[in-house]
Amino acid sequence: MMRAMPLLRRVALVWATALVLSGCSLFSADTRQKPKPLEPLTPQNVAAPVWNQHIGAVKFPLTVATAGGAFTLGASDGTVLALAADTGRELWRTNVGAALSAGVGSDGRYAAVVTEAGDLVTLEAGQVKWKKPLGTRVATAPLVAGERVVVLGVDRSVQAFDALDGRKLWSLQRPGDPLTLAQTGVLAPFKNTLIVGQGPRLAGVDPLAGTVRWEVPVASPRGANEVERLADLIGPVTRIGNALCARAFQAAVGCVDADRGTLTWAKNFGGINAIGGDADYLYAADASDRMTAWKTDSGLVVWTSEALLYHRLSAPAVLHDSVVYGDADGTVHWFSRAKGEAQLRLTTDGSAITVPLAVSGDTLLAVTRNGGIYAFRAR
Repeated sequence: MMRAMPLLRRVALVWATALVLSGCSLFSADTRQKPKPLEPLTPQNVAAPVWNQHIGAVKFPLTVATAGGAFTLGASDGTVLALAADTGRELWRTNVGAALSAGVGSDGRYAAVVTEAGDLVTLEAGQVKWKKPLGTRVATAPLVAGERVVVLGVDRSVQAFDALDGRKLWSLQRPGDPLTLAQTGVLAPFKNTLIVGQGPRLAGVDPLAGTVRWEVPVASPRGANEVERLADLIGPVTRIGNALCARAFQAAVGCVDADRGTLTWAKNFGGINAIGGDADYLYAADASDRMTAWKTDSGLVVWTSEALLYHRLSAPAVLHDSVVYGDADGTVHWFSRAKGEAQLRLTTDGSAITVPLAVSGDTLLAVTRNGGIYAFRAR
């Protein structure tokens, strides 16, 4: 169990009896390693800051929605904000009146969040359209697609609602494991299929009926106890054509052919944050922040780098010829996507970047724990 201790500080755990535990309450000693000193670099002209905004502290597992040329995001206090991706112009801002536990999902018209009290709140143009109690804790941003709002609970239950009026359409409850992660899971659309993470398995669900069409394990949980066997899929998932690629918590990175419902490849690889990538390469950092790139089609390792060991990296994003990570000091690090060579470092407000970096067109967005919103544009 000692192997898992440093990792559990950044996730919450939920027993099947609905008792919620946090890593900080389980373990008191700080076992973090000191970050590796940054090596000198000659900055390359790959990107530049273009605008910044502020939303308020972000202390929950936020996912930034990118749709309709806008970034839509939320803060812990219930603020929800939509910004034009190219200029940072505020399109709308509102407060749903309660602290958030998950968000934001958006299709460009509707946006949806979940409150700590367990209410699903759907907005249109910044106005609350409807609110529904869920009866479960949620840490994954709702999916808004096809005039439906779909929610994945920490207990792995899935519920679908009509985006127009909040009418409940169906629910799916699978037999659960005794321990699950209260961290962003996998919930995504793929053609006419809803993609859902169910523990270490990726499932394809009929979005009209809520029935399972196929299921593929990305990892095989191992360990002497329930904590060590945790291998829930971490979102957001990365889609490249028919491939859906994701990380299983502290276990593996892999890709699934979502058309066939078959595993393309999987590699044992520790770590706790989502992966990123494109048609050529997939990227992730392990629990020590050692960065690795794989060939997307085969899983062959292309490069590894220890340049940012113990910097507590965010999930990565790809923008043009760069792969980008944020760190615990609010620095945004740019590397060559093909070779892993350091290209550029840009600063924010000095607080941690724990939200997965988001990309819309040529613009990359970094959100800090203190609520700083920083946009960078590729050159």
